[in-house]
Amino acid sequence: MPAPEPEIVARLRAAGCVFAEDEARLLAEAAGTPDELEALLVRRIAGEPLEPLLGWAEFCGMRIHVDPGVFVPRRRTELLAVRAAALAVDAVARAGGATIVDLCCGAGAIGAVVAARVPAADVFAADIDPASVACARRNLDPAHVFEGDLFSALPPALRGRVDVLVVNAPYVPTDAIALMPPEARDHEPTMALDGGADGLEVHRRIAAEAADWLAPEGALLIESGVEQAALSAALFVAARLQASVHSDPDRGSTLVLARRPG
Repeated sequence: MPAPEPEIVARLRAAGCVFAEDEARLLAEAAGTPDELEALLVRRIAGEPLEPLLGWAEFCGMRIHVDPGVFVPRRRTELLAVRAAALAVDAVARAGGATIVDLCCGAGAIGAVVAARVPAADVFAADIDPASVACARRNLDPAHVFEGDLFSALPPALRGRVDVLVVNAPYVPTDAIALMPPEARDHEPTMALDGGADGLEVHRRIAAEAADWLAPEGALLIESGVEQAALSAALFVAARLQASVHSDPDRGSTLVLARRPG
């Protein structure tokens, strides 16, 4: 690809884009005409996230379709996807197939990674946000993506049959949302960020029902802030699951792994 125009790079750099040259290349690739490129530049300089402008986000080496106004998959969440895929492989080895649920799925990035890496897995997804559901249906089998509030969105036939339940629920404390980068705070749905007073309101709701949806030996993976992880794990222990905390410093990731005993 030709080097981006210096004037475009300079405009992005002046707007505070750290990787201005890379962004200029990507925006030029996404634009069909000079006028389209100018429109994208204006929106990016105004603070819109890069990924929805491109129409995709890179996640675990895949291009995940992302629409404006939908939560953008983060690199730290790759740990959830990688671990979910590994657990799906184990479940397939045990039973010849696996049922995976990507709950609070957003664009469906985690489910898309599992589906690509473990073709024998049957992947379902759900989110309460209609825009996210529409986006996820472009990244996953649309017949397996449901709209609704947590477990109420899922087909009742999945109860007690889920081998891997993977969740990227909101966990930012309400008062901390104002401190987030404006790309997230101003352009992503608040419901995808706001975890209540201590960030664990949705974790509590998930813990209250998770054991009923997991298959024997089924596993739940949920992302957490590092300072919240121990309390999140305790919520799942109180809900009759065996829980542990796992981190990946390279990705800045922390998650809780909870298992239903066999």
